[in-house]
Amino acid sequence: MWSDVETDRDYLNYTEVAELAANLIRQRTLLPISIGIFGGWGSGKSSLLRLVHKELTDSDDGNYLHVEFDAWLYQGFDDARAALMEAISTRLIEAAGAHEDLGDKVKRFAKRVNYFRLLGLGMDVAATAMGAPTLGVFTTGGAALGRVLSGEATADDVEQLKAAGKAAKDVGDGLLKPSEPVTPPKEIAAFRKELSEILEELDKVLVVSIDNLDRCLPRNAIHTLEAVRLFLFVDRTAFVVAADEDMIRFAVTEHYGRLGERHVKDYLDKFIQVPVRVPRLGVAEVRAYLMLLFTSLAVDDDLHEKIRENVQEALRESWKETSFDAGSCLDMVKGEPRNKLEVDFGIADRMAGLLAKSPQVGGNPRTVKRMLNVVRMRSEIARRRKMPIDEALIAKLALFERCTDSAATAMLYGLINRADAGTPEVIQGLEAEEDEASLTEKCAEEFGEKHAVFVRDWIRLKPSFGTTDLRPLVYLSRETLPLAAIDGALTPVAERAVRILLLVKSQSSVGAKEALKPLSDEEKAQVMAALTAELRRISNWITRPQGFQGLLILAAETAECGRMARKFIESLQLEKLPAWMRVAVKGQPWFGAEA
Repeated sequence: MWSDVETDRDYLNYTEVAELAANLIRQRTLLPISIGIFGGWGSGKSSLLRLVHKELTDSDDGNYLHVEFDAWLYQGFDDARAALMEAISTRLIEAAGAHEDLGDKVKRFAKRVNYFRLLGLGMDVAATAMGAPTLGVFTTGGAALGRVLSGEATADDVEQLKAAGKAAKDVGDGLLKPSEPVTPPKEIAAFRKELSEILEELDKVLVVSIDNLDRCLPRNAIHTLEAVRLFLFVDRTAFVVAADEDMIRFAVTEHYGRLGERHVKDYLDKFIQVPVRVPRLGVAEVRAYLMLLFTSLAVDDDLHEKIRENVQEALRESWKETSFDAGSCLDMVKGEPRNKLEVDFGIADRMAGLLAKSPQVGGNPRTVKRMLNVVRMRSEIARRRKMPIDEALIAKLALFERCTDSAATAMLYGLINRADAGTPEVIQGLEAEEDEASLTEKCAEEFGEKHAVFVRDWIRLKPSFGTTDLRPLVYLSRETLPLAAIDGALTPVAERAVRILLLVKSQSSVGAKEALKPLSDEEKAQVMAALTAELRRISNWITRPQGFQGLLILAAETAECGRMARKFIESLQLEKLPAWMRVAVKGQPWFGAEA
C-alpha cells in the first residue's frame, strides 16, 4: 500500500518546474515575489511545494528562512491572517536567537502580531463608540456586536464585548503610548517596516510556502491572500501558494459577490505574480510513476533512489520521443524482488496509456495511486483466502471501474454474475473480434457510446479474460469497495463539485452551477452521495449548516438527486423539521407537500 502524503522525492518529473520556481526566488531583483502553483485535486501541488523547498535548501548557503503554512489547519479555529503572521513571527524569533541586537525588535514585532490576532483588521466605527480601540473590534466579539446593534443581545453578548475591550487595552498598553493615534494604515505600515528591517539585519530571504488554500472556506482563503499582500509583501520575501485556481476564483466570487470574469482575473493577478501550472502527466510519466510506486515496495531505500534517479533522467530526455528502458531498472534488482517487479512493470506498461488518456483519470497521480491501493487490497484478500487469482486480472478490472462509471461497472458485473461459469459470452465475443471499427461499435452497444473507445482498448489489454471464471473478481470488488474513501470514487471534476457545493451560500451561486455543468447524471448522483456523507457528520440541525444550500442546488438537477436528498433528510429522523429547513424545502418538487 502507498500513503497519500506529499513527498520531496520526485516520481513525476516535476523537478524542472521546481527548479524554475526556485530560480525566480534566487533572483534578488525580483523580490518580493508571489508564485502560484496551480493544479487540480491530487495533481501533486503539495509535493511540488516540497520540491521547491528542497531545491532552495540543497543550494542554500544560509540565505533563506523557510516557513511552511497549511491554511487548512486553521479552518474554523483561528483567524487565518493572524495565524500566518504568527508562524512567520515564530520563525523570525528562532532566526534572531544568535543576534542579540535584534532581540528587542523581534519581540516587539511578535507583540504586534498578537495585537492583530486579538483585534479585527477592519475599521469599525460602532466599536470605537463603545470604547474599543480604533483599530477595530475583536474578531471573536464581532457576532456579539452585531446582536447588540440589532437589539437582540443577551447578557452574555455584553460581557463578551466588555472582555474584548479589556483584552485589547491590556495588549495595547504594552505596545503603544497613550498619546499615539492608532489607525489601520499606520499599524500596517509599522508592521511592514519592522518585518523589512528584521530581514535586512538578518540578511535573509523569507520564503513562505502556503498549502491547501483551496480547501478553506472562501473567507479564510481570501484573508490569507490579503495578509500576504497587505502585511507581508516586502523586500526579501517570496511566497509560493499551492491551490486549485478554479477554487480560488470561486472563493473570490463568493466572498465579494458576483464579479465579472475580468475582475476575478485582475484580483488573482494582483496576488499571484507568476502562475506555474502543474504539468499534466503523459503516458511516459504515468508509466514511470507506476513503476516507481511498485519499486518503492520491492527494494530498499538506497536502491530505490538509484532507480528513481535513473527514471527521472530518462524522463528529462523524453522530448526526444524515446521511451526509457525498463530493463535497465530491472537489471539493478536481483532475486525474488526482480521476479515480482517484472510482473508489476508489465502491468504498468499495459495500463499507463489508458490511465493517461482516460477523461475519468487524466493521469492524475492521486487517482492512480488510489487505484493501485485498491488492487493491492484485493490481492491481499485473495492471498489470505487462498483464491488463485492473477493480480494482473484484478488490476484490469479495477482499471475498468476507475475509467468508466458505476453504471458501466454494474453492467459488467451483471454480465459476469449471470454467465454460466462466470464467463460472459459478450466478453469472449469482444476479445475475439479482430476488426477495430466493428469492435468499437460492439463496445458502444454493450457499454454506451461514451465508453466505447476505452472499452475497446481495455478489451485488448493483456492478460485476456478468455474462459476465466470472473466471479471471484466481482466478489473481491464487493469486499473492498466499502473500504475506499467516498471521494476516492469521484473524478477530479466531481470532487471539485463536492467541495464547491459544501461552500456555497446561496442557491443562485453561479460557481456551483458551472461546477455541475460538465457532470453526467450518474456523476451528479455520486456527488450527492459524497455531499450527504459530509452532511451526516453534523449532529445539530437547529441552524442551517454549511453545505445544505449545495444540497438544494444539486437536488434540483435530476430526479435521482432529488430522491437522494429527500431520503437523506428523512434519515436524519428529526421529530420536526427546523423552521429554516421547512422554508428551504417548501415547494420543492422532490420533497413533496409535507413541509
